[in-house]
Amino acid sequence: MLGFYTNFPKTIHKTASFSTSTSNKRIQQLLIETAFKLNNTTFQSEEIATPSLRQCSIIFEFGIAEDNDFNYLDAQEKNTLLKTINRKPLQIMDFLCIIRYYKTEQQKKAALRFDYYMLRFTFNKNSMEMQVFHEKGPMHMSPEELIQFVTNRINTASSKKILKPAIT
Repeated sequence: MLGFYTNFPKTIHKTASFSTSTSNKRIQQLLIETAFKLNNTTFQSEEIATPSLRQCSIIFEFGIAEDNDFNYLDAQEKNTLLKTINRKPLQIMDFLCIIRYYKTEQQKKAALRFDYYMLRFTFNKNSMEMQVFHEKGPMHMSPEELIQFVTNRINTASSKKILKPAIT
C-alpha cells in the first residue's frame, strides 16, 4: 500500500503533535511537495539546526513507503502520490529520510557517516502527529531538530502557518 511501511518500528524516539485548520489533503500535498523539493538540496549545517557538526554540507533524501520498501521521491513518484491523495487522502504516510553529511577541506568533499530516520505522519481531523525513529547513524541532527525543520518547511510552503504545536 502506497504511503504505508508495514515494518515501521514500535519504538519511537520522538513524537510531536500539531493542530491544524487545513484539510488533510492540503497538508499531505504540502508535505509531498516539501519532501520532493528537499531531495538533493544542499544546506549548510548552521542553516538547519545546531548540529554536532559545524561547517559541513547537509543533503536530504526522502523516500515514500510502499509495503516493505521505500521509493525515492522523484517527479514520477511525487505525481503518483499526488494523484492518490487527490482521490482520497491517506490516514498514514511513512517516509525514509537519509541525511548525508559532507565536510569540505582543501577543495575536497569528504563524506561522513549518514543518519537514517523513519518518519510517520498520522492524520486526523484538525490534527497531525509526527513520529520519528532513528534507525542508524551518528545522530548529528536530533529527532527534535528534524521535526522542527520539516514542519517549518511545510509552514513556509503554505501562505499561512498551518501546523501549530498541539497543547498537551
